[in-house]
Amino acid sequence: MSVKNKTIVWFRQDLRIHDNPALLSAADAGDILPVYILDDINAGDWAMGAASRVWLHESLKKLNDSLDGKLLLLCGDAETLIADLVEASNATAVNWNRCYEPWRIQRDQKIKSALTEKGIKVESSNGSLLWEPWSITKKDGSPYKVYSPYFKRGCLGSVDIIRPVVRAPKVINYCRRNKNIHGLALDELNLLPSIPWDKDILKAWDAGEDGAHDKLTALVARRLEGYKLGRDFPAMDSTSRLSPHLHFGEISPHQVWFQVRQAGPCNEEDLSHYLSELGWREFSYYLLFHWPTLPDQPFQPKYKAFPWGTDNEGLEQWQKGQTGFPIIDAGMRELWQTGYMHNRVRMIVGSFLIKNQLIHWHHGARWFWDCLVDADLASNSASWQWVAGSGADASPYFRIFNPLLQSEKFDGDGDYLIRYVPELKGLPKKYRHKPWEAPANVLQAAGIELGVDYPHPILDLKVTRERALGALKAMNNQLAMD
Repeated sequence: MSVKNKTIVWFRQDLRIHDNPALLSAADAGDILPVYILDDINAGDWAMGAASRVWLHESLKKLNDSLDGKLLLLCGDAETLIADLVEASNATAVNWNRCYEPWRIQRDQKIKSALTEKGIKVESSNGSLLWEPWSITKKDGSPYKVYSPYFKRGCLGSVDIIRPVVRAPKVINYCRRNKNIHGLALDELNLLPSIPWDKDILKAWDAGEDGAHDKLTALVARRLEGYKLGRDFPAMDSTSRLSPHLHFGEISPHQVWFQVRQAGPCNEEDLSHYLSELGWREFSYYLLFHWPTLPDQPFQPKYKAFPWGTDNEGLEQWQKGQTGFPIIDAGMRELWQTGYMHNRVRMIVGSFLIKNQLIHWHHGARWFWDCLVDADLASNSASWQWVAGSGADASPYFRIFNPLLQSEKFDGDGDYLIRYVPELKGLPKKYRHKPWEAPANVLQAAGIELGVDYPHPILDLKVTRERALGALKAMNNQLAMD
């Protein structure tokens, strides 16, 4: 009588049944024991932020339903817990889909070595990226530092290495748990906040694999119509809003890539632009893999000498959406209320913090890490460094977004502004972007007293722009003298 394989399937950032190579391989081979481990110990400084935990709670609930209530939940050091679980379950193998954050790579290598030494088969698969970071290099074998050649020559030049989408398991047979295997109830992971802040976030989203597929289906149905132009306008529903689903692996980039390409007749510019946005996600992971200090250190070392300022009050005003600049405040309030912020607005609020307020990008990245449901270490770090001018293929530091011009250009009627700054809805459209210019009688008619109902601007855009350029010049002068 043959002995059935028993495989632990370790779910991480792949909280789905479809197109899950690790799950499919294990299910086809025998019985499985599915497990999720909340490992804040090894994550250290990069343990998930509050908004991500809210999403994770909901996503795990949905995944457990898909697994017939068989998902084992654990909390603690994954290195110890996986070893203990292998012993308790008499598992013959452990399967997982690869993660690419530096702390996860180090941890997973230790786990794989320890299990292999004990004769346990370990199988890791690619469930999260279209192109493995080590597979795309320049002709001399070095990694790319500029996006366009990375994507066009490196990735698209090797398009045949994108793995196909794999089927969901036809049948999943589960290992019987013995008395030595003890899991936690979902609520025991303590993912939800003590105050009911999470309710607003969950109203704005449908977390889980089904919600992800609904989003992708809607995107495909409209054939990306108007994506290239519309994605810059925050009041429009032109973006895919798939980023949190991709982050938690409720859908794979492979599913997105192939389905949008097979969507039928669509504008080639819209399609190309959308695929390039998937490429930027890949590039961020690529940078983090090859330069693991990306979340902490400037990619361009010269920016270590940049003379950052200190403004705790200004930082708090930015965080709370109380700067007196409507486009900044709308973005920061959208972030707090929904766990998300439109990409164009992310660039605007980032530039404002870094260049007008002269506050280190670390503070912005940390706030986003705690407040975003798509708080991805690779994309968050690369994006903040891009805005700061210190990253790979970055926007130069002297490019300073003018929030008024950006607001008027991309939200002309102020529809996005009043959605999140409703105290301005009584103002005529031309004053919504800069209420401090509204005449006293107009403010009175709108029921607004500046400094009471809505703040005065906390800074002068022209003065702070010149200050930022002066700081850049001072840094360059200092480096020239060294």
